[in-house]
Amino acid sequence: MHSIDIGTVEMMLDIMKYSIGRISNTNPDMGKPTKEEDLLKLVGDTVTEEGIGGEKAFQLFRDVLSKAAVPVDHPRHLAFVPAAPTKAAILFDLVTSASSIHGAYWMTGGGGIFCENRAMEWLVSLTGLPDKSFGVFTSGGTAANLSAIVAGREYWRSLDDDNKGLKALLITSNGAHSSIKSMAKVIDADILLVDDEKNEKLTRSALETAIEKLTEFDRKRLFAVVATGGTTNAGIIDDLDGIAEVCEKENLWYHVDAAYGGGALAAPSVRHLFKGIERADSITIDPHKWMFSPYDCGAVIYKNMELAANAHSQKGAYLDIFKDEGAQGFNPADYQIQLTRRLRGLPLWFSLAMHGTNKYTEAIERGISLANFAAQQIQHNQNLELVREPGLSCVLYKRKGWEAEDYRNWTYKNHQANFALVTPTKWTQDGITETCARFCFINPDTKESDIVEILESMN
Repeated sequence: MHSIDIGTVEMMLDIMKYSIGRISNTNPDMGKPTKEEDLLKLVGDTVTEEGIGGEKAFQLFRDVLSKAAVPVDHPRHLAFVPAAPTKAAILFDLVTSASSIHGAYWMTGGGGIFCENRAMEWLVSLTGLPDKSFGVFTSGGTAANLSAIVAGREYWRSLDDDNKGLKALLITSNGAHSSIKSMAKVIDADILLVDDEKNEKLTRSALETAIEKLTEFDRKRLFAVVATGGTTNAGIIDDLDGIAEVCEKENLWYHVDAAYGGGALAAPSVRHLFKGIERADSITIDPHKWMFSPYDCGAVIYKNMELAANAHSQKGAYLDIFKDEGAQGFNPADYQIQLTRRLRGLPLWFSLAMHGTNKYTEAIERGISLANFAAQQIQHNQNLELVREPGLSCVLYKRKGWEAEDYRNWTYKNHQANFALVTPTKWTQDGITETCARFCFINPDTKESDIVEILESMN
């Protein structure tokens, strides 16, 4: 199965040719989702006793299956939180897989982990956390958030033996990412959603009021607050500094989920909005969102790595046999929930090493600039209306007179025409929930003319 014949070499060349073509294509098709039963009719059975051959399998993927997916790096893919990995990062993702390095322990992955750690040093420097703060790369924001909150819960349990018998409680906001609520279920913790509706975010005063209203029992089991450094829906940044004050006073674990917004830490124009993030106990950033890495690449950063190790370090007899000096070093598996891991930070490291951090700053500032340009165009269009001021690279706006069905039809029409993917969302203000349109700018190759044409398509 591992031998290489002429047919295999030809297939490998075809795959490399496709990969190079895909990477160099700056304007790929938008792609369209297809029902599973329809795909089965088109490609038939692919996993069989005798196999269908690599050439046939690749042809089916290239000509049929890849077109039934929606690429996130299209310049007019402005829905959800898209991605725009650099060509350098994508190419090195191929190298990462081909290198077959297990990245859990220094003994097996030292050279690759060394590279990851250089990229991590840059991420940590952006946060302003104190010396000796550090982190590890994870599969994404969900794994990073879960790793951080488990570390916080275990620290809380260590403070008082009575805490070990309590069901933990954490506070976050309605605007927090869905993974925070899901994570609370995973660790069997209760979650309290707190908002300052006037300011559309979690603030110091709202948090203080919520804590004051807790019963003595609930206050005993409250262990953490999760703030958001850029909500995925609107780019809103919570009152990070004020929340830090409360957490320090109440001795609560302070986690900041900046999975999407964390990229903006590298943008001088908005860095001041994150004041207080340097006081967090843990931070999540997703390089596969606004730091131009391929999926999947998240990161969790800790103020105190020892507390993370106390929660996550795994022991096994077969793990303690390596005595040579070169095998001793930083073990990423000790600081997050995953043991088996690929070197997800390698593509980021290569791209940073190739381009330099200044290019990253320029590319991130480009997303913010595009959001501000879009807002100006909307304000000058009598048929359109801003729902709120842009938040980082997110813009919420509405077409006057449209209902939810109009937005859905508009999205469908543009996507089917291979023109653009801009999806509707919902926004609640003064107790009224409305459907509106949403831009999220990540790709620096998106042009101002793209924005103008998309807005014109609403007329």
